[in-house]
Amino acid sequence: MKYRTRTYYTDSQKALMWERWRQGQTLHQIAGLFDRSHTSVQQILVRHGGIRPPERRRAAVALRLGEREEMSRALAEGQSIRSIAMRLGRAPSTVSREIKRNGGSFDYRAVQADEAAWNRALRPKRCRLAENRPLAKLVTEKLRQSWSPEQIAGWLKHTYPSDQSHQVSHETIYRSLFIQARGALKKELLQHLRRSRGMRRSRHYTQKTETHGQIVGAVSISERPATVEDRAVPGHWEGEVAPLV
Repeated sequence: MKYRTRTYYTDSQKALMWERWRQGQTLHQIAGLFDRSHTSVQQILVRHGGIRPPERRRAAVALRLGEREEMSRALAEGQSIRSIAMRLGRAPSTVSREIKRNGGSFDYRAVQADEAAWNRALRPKRCRLAENRPLAKLVTEKLRQSWSPEQIAGWLKHTYPSDQSHQVSHETIYRSLFIQARGALKKELLQHLRRSRGMRRSRHYTQKTETHGQIVGAVSISERPATVEDRAVPGHWEGEVAPLV
């Protein structure tokens, strides 16, 4: 049994993919850039509900790789946590937690610790609707009445003008619907949207493209071979249907 090899995309390819998706290109058009199947592109996009994930950045207060390397050297020299903290200009508690969560004083390695910190930051952040269940209940009720996210956001702002805990943007509602990992709104609510689809489309998207409705790889009748004209080969004959009597 032959297995298909898994398709991998680099970060730069994914960035180009999301940019073209934002511009309204189709899955087939985007896949053509990489000479890949459109399903491989769809897998990347549908994972995030068609909404481009924010670019990952390290927090300004987070430990940097250079600091971790300095910490590793200081530990090898036998320096105390307080002296290392003073050397880095960090709180002793920060240094202590960093060392404990990455193997302790004898097994601490700067590169591995830095990679581990970057991977831990991948855990999903709870969105507003996931943290505010009464607000999520209000949004759910309106969605079931076939209100659009824009209408819901406007109604909340008008009904609770002084209560920020009862206000939410339409974009947050869309993200909560299409990105199920947020755990805020149930997927079945998607069917109440006016345009039912599995992931968010760009506002520039349209099916009225140059290739829409055309057969891919079609050959014009004017390009048929001359041998067809003499009808010497069975199958080149054009059948005629006798009229009903």
